[in-house]
Amino acid sequence: MGIETLGVAMSHSYDRRSFLAGGLALGAGAAMLGALGDGAGEAGAAATNGPGRNGVSSAKPKRGGSVTFGIDTEESGFDPSTARWDEGGFLYGRTVFDPIAIVNASGGLEPYLAESITSNEDFTSFTITLRPNIVFHDGTPLDAAALHLNIQNSATSILTGPAFAAYFAGASVTGPLTVTIAMKEPWAPFPYYLAQAQTGYIAAPSMLNSPNGGTSNPIGTGPFVFSDWVPNSHMTATRNPHYWRKGYPYLDSITYKPIINHSSRADALETGEIDMMHTNSPDDLLQFRGDKKWSYYDNSGQIIGQPTVQCIMLNTAAEPFNNHTLRMAMAMCINRVQYAKVIDKGIDAPMSGLFLPGSEFYTKTAYPSYNPTQGAKLVKQVQQQTGKPVSFTLNSTSDPETLQAAQFLQQAFQTAGMTVSINIIAQATIINDALAGTYQATLWRQFGAVDPDLNYVWWSTQTTGPPLPLNMARNSDPRIQTALLAGRTTTDHADRVAAYQKVNQYLAQDVPYLWLARDTWAVVANPKVQNFANPTTMQGSKAVAYDEGVLWPTQMWVS
Repeated sequence: MGIETLGVAMSHSYDRRSFLAGGLALGAGAAMLGALGDGAGEAGAAATNGPGRNGVSSAKPKRGGSVTFGIDTEESGFDPSTARWDEGGFLYGRTVFDPIAIVNASGGLEPYLAESITSNEDFTSFTITLRPNIVFHDGTPLDAAALHLNIQNSATSILTGPAFAAYFAGASVTGPLTVTIAMKEPWAPFPYYLAQAQTGYIAAPSMLNSPNGGTSNPIGTGPFVFSDWVPNSHMTATRNPHYWRKGYPYLDSITYKPIINHSSRADALETGEIDMMHTNSPDDLLQFRGDKKWSYYDNSGQIIGQPTVQCIMLNTAAEPFNNHTLRMAMAMCINRVQYAKVIDKGIDAPMSGLFLPGSEFYTKTAYPSYNPTQGAKLVKQVQQQTGKPVSFTLNSTSDPETLQAAQFLQQAFQTAGMTVSINIIAQATIINDALAGTYQATLWRQFGAVDPDLNYVWWSTQTTGPPLPLNMARNSDPRIQTALLAGRTTTDHADRVAAYQKVNQYLAQDVPYLWLARDTWAVVANPKVQNFANPTTMQGSKAVAYDEGVLWPTQMWVS
């Protein structure tokens, strides 16, 4: 179920193939998260390069042509239940597959492959009825049996299963196009997992029943048919002539080209090697934002749900960070305003929690303010209590921007009397260490979600141990669990807002994460690439255009 995106080592350019999908390092939430979701959506105030350069077109679409899209990752495969999708994986997924549901630009959920999604009054039973006459690329029908197989695979997979484990009771075919899912406990926001997580994307039974789940040869219902994939080189798909959305897609083909280094990706756009790219590098955003030579769209400003947040994740189950006083001291040592200015070059706003000011979920918390003098006093207090100096290792990737961030933070901590060693390792290792609990502190990026419940597994007391400890900070706070359950078991808006405000408050008190800044993503394109930021739902609503590096290829065309 890609959960949102597992999380990834804090880096603006890194290889997130390691964990589940959205990465684990400064981004641990990326992989599983990816498995569970593909990010936060826009609510407005996105920066663009103005009319004609904003990815939105009212002109009559032109059929034909191709687009090459430069992306920052490569994937482990295509199977929605076993591959670790991050932003690249979701782009692949939206190309060859379709999700059961889709989120509109107001944050509401609408059926997509489904004709309807209904629940009983206490949200312990959900019935999904598919649209009729949809076929997979191999010509077989999308029916209840196919949907049931996908649901069962997601619920039992080692990657996506943990998101279901405590709630999923079973699924049954209840009609030719209908599957009913039974839950052990109420799970009101479950339908968001059918839209924003890997688990919502439907693969053909012929793919899933082939060796290794057909993860190298995807077969879906999507707007494009898989053509070829050369890992670390390209993935190409061609127009689906039998696509169920009449008139779509417009392109003859689309190719994704992994270019991990953000500067190399930008150079490829400048030279015409690629037609468009996504990026979260402040350097790239400063380069292309406002340059009318390019079409540009980013997710800055207020968003639906919560943004991806840069942070340091601490292992609260082991020394030295099982000491709450030390965690408080570290938070006091970080000048987040200066960090955002120096490291993120003023592009990304400093954060002191999960939500942006202006969000209905936002509230002031007890998260420590910048106070290096008091932080240094607390460090001395810890040294006196434990009888030994405070020293630890901070994990970082070798990416220059990430390493610069690590060095900035190292200096802040050492000024307060701590000894900090920077451990430069591959992102895959960072993620594996986070899951295994064999780390002390790591740069991280995670938690972007259109609905906060998509982050349940990262904070739950039920996911701190085997088989897959997705609460990688190991912060086991029963107050947080109570609040998470309160947000999960009701659709009452005020109650849900209050629940997630409490989650934010308790995390501020526990300090398992040292908040730094939000993450901003942009897509930049040759102006010939039209309408990339203007997707629609089946009801004709505007869909979330761009979230955490992911857009919809269905409605794009070239002039």
